[in-house]
Amino acid sequence: MRQAARRAAVLGSPIEHSLSPVLHRAAYRELGLDDWSYDRFEVDEAALPAFVEGLDATWAGLSLTMPLKRAVIPLLDEVSETARSVEAVNTVVLTDDGRRLGDNTDIPGIVAALHERGVEEVASAAVLGAGATASSALAALSRVCTGEVTAYVRSEARADEMRRWGERLGVAVRTAAWSDAAEALTAPLVIATTPAGTTDALAAHVPEAPGTLFDVLYEPWPTALAAAWDGRGGKLLGGLDLLVHQAVLQVEQMTGRPGPLAAMRAAGEQALTAR
Repeated sequence: MRQAARRAAVLGSPIEHSLSPVLHRAAYRELGLDDWSYDRFEVDEAALPAFVEGLDATWAGLSLTMPLKRAVIPLLDEVSETARSVEAVNTVVLTDDGRRLGDNTDIPGIVAALHERGVEEVASAAVLGAGATASSALAALSRVCTGEVTAYVRSEARADEMRRWGERLGVAVRTAAWSDAAEALTAPLVIATTPAGTTDALAAHVPEAPGTLFDVLYEPWPTALAAAWDGRGGKLLGGLDLLVHQAVLQVEQMTGRPGPLAAMRAAGEQALTAR
């Protein structure tokens, strides 16, 4: 029986750089979902309520990026515990009875990416930065780190914020000044959540035998820190790993079928190479 056409899309502002259409369309091809489509829409916080209200029964789901991950929450019928833990929804599934279900696949995506590389458990970890991605990193670390997480931040306000997230997520968080960030590189797991260029100066401080670095950037790639880490033989994960793993989970939630990891990663790598 031919399946009815369904729609999905990624929303955000700015959105033109998003790789989500590449990944989801690759998944649909691999799964034989020929009548499914996935688009991108430039939508800001002010336009979000009208966009969501205008969705009809052909829509299966939405991916959300900044600045919509928190703004969407009041528009939903149900929000998962994972998403509530960081007050951020990046996935909306539209059910057959018209309900809107919100989830966060960034957190399990980080965990799945680490597990894929053999990182199941660490005794301690370091987080570089204190933005929105840092809270998701802390939530993921609550599942893989058995000890203390040190967050390297630029201000006392950011330090307070990270400590509050730690208390909320059940993670023992110690904060340190950004000027001491070179010491973070000795941790068994380092998650860098900062904008492009921020960690470049740390490349000169990568230790002789580094552990695992998860740098959430995917463009430009590799970052100076990632290149130095790889050169020292450390285990390295990048933003594409996060993007692919969280998208795999989105595909499964929206289509009811496991997301094809290999096909989605290959499509993402090809798209980045073409850029």
